[in-house]
Amino acid sequence: MTEYIPIHYVCTNKDARKMIFAHDRFWVSNCGCREGNKDGCKRSRIDVCLSFRGDIGSSGSGLREIPLTEVVAILDEASEKKLVTRPFRGEKDRSVTEGICFCCNDCCGYILNREERCDKGTQIESTDMELCNLCGDCVQACYFGARKMVDDKLVVSRDECYGCGMCVEACSLEAISLGARK
Repeated sequence: MTEYIPIHYVCTNKDARKMIFAHDRFWVSNCGCREGNKDGCKRSRIDVCLSFRGDIGSSGSGLREIPLTEVVAILDEASEKKLVTRPFRGEKDRSVTEGICFCCNDCCGYILNREERCDKGTQIESTDMELCNLCGDCVQACYFGARKMVDDKLVVSRDECYGCGMCVEACSLEAISLGARK
């Protein structure tokens, strides 16, 4: 029996940037989650589904080719607006990454209800509790529920960590780092 490989997986914004700069043509379409949400998305722009090919479908409308400068603007906004980078694999060949979705906890169907399977990233968090001041910023940044405050203490469930790096960006004390998932 063949193992099921989900279309989406998670990576850091830095890893997404490397993937993007390995390509020379780009297409973007509207996010189907954002289009399907009656209130729209309060977090970011709607056209955040990036493709490395112009002949593949999307869950949203409005597929158009864009220059690298616009791709960089989407990346910058993704970082600023705290969007999780979720690359997607080919429908027929799961060994090929064909694009990247930029997701949030405002309207992303996967993050809100987790019905769609998504692979965890290649990295995992590591928290230095000696440096942590228990401010909770990392808890707010974690869309996957891996970080919680319980009785005024930080509790980290590494099994729930997807390796997106949002907690690392949120920690002003640099108490959190990412390392290879084993």
